[in-house]
Amino acid sequence: MKKEKLFSLFYILPIVIVTLFLFIFPLLYSVYISFTNLSLLHFLTYSYVGLRNYLIIFQYGYFLELLKNTLIWTIGSLLTMMTLGFVLALILNQTDLKGRSIFYAILILPWAFPGFISILIWQGLWVDPYGMMNRLVLPLLHLPRVNSLTSTTDAWIELIATNDWLSFPYFMTVFYSALQSIPRELYDIADLDGANAFTKFFTITLPSLKRTIAFVFITSFVFTWNNFYPIYVLTGGGPGISTETFIVYAYQEAFSYNNFALAAAWSIISTIFVIVLGIIVIKYTRILDSFT
Repeated sequence: MKKEKLFSLFYILPIVIVTLFLFIFPLLYSVYISFTNLSLLHFLTYSYVGLRNYLIIFQYGYFLELLKNTLIWTIGSLLTMMTLGFVLALILNQTDLKGRSIFYAILILPWAFPGFISILIWQGLWVDPYGMMNRLVLPLLHLPRVNSLTSTTDAWIELIATNDWLSFPYFMTVFYSALQSIPRELYDIADLDGANAFTKFFTITLPSLKRTIAFVFITSFVFTWNNFYPIYVLTGGGPGISTETFIVYAYQEAFSYNNFALAAAWSIISTIFVIVLGIIVIKYTRILDSFT
């Protein structure tokens, strides 16, 4: 029996090796170099400096500003993306909707394009005053122009709106699939009882989607917190550092200022925060109760 158990371990050995190599080792190495002075200047002669990098971050590293920016980016993007995806999924799930396949194909197009290329296109669309958003779309909607070079509020509008366009097809697809799995008989029984649309939504639809909402929220929270390239490409963290997040600032410390140890310390702090916030969200919102 013991030999069979030992033999069965060989089946998961490749997964363990890949996990150790791609996740555990980089994490441990980042922790290690965060306690050194590794930089381009001391690339071959770096030494142990203890907590100096972490002290620099909390004393001179714009910690509170970057924490605020990261929370705005994560929460602002997540709430709008999930809401938009959920509403579109509800519309697509209507039984009397004609041309459902055509609408679904059109709505999923943003997901089909490479993300980096899409962001470069959006960068051109947001240019003030010659981009299409400021020259045509926003004036047509009687909305003020957006200039991310001079206004922090405009920069956040540009970032979150672009991120919504890039990400809503994922949420729409997941929620639409979950809606399709709800037995139609439940709605037929509710109709016989005289239930209106709001009653059916809050007693059938929403409770049936608890697991999906929990999964989407938790995974998307982690992904959005660490989502780097929309901010880096569209605003570069500007104006100033008003839209820089932990990840963007860590990248710039490493590859713009060549301070690899300080960048590692920033990334470790970001990892700790996302773990702690994730635990708090799970505990106090009871969002995983639907899995038990």
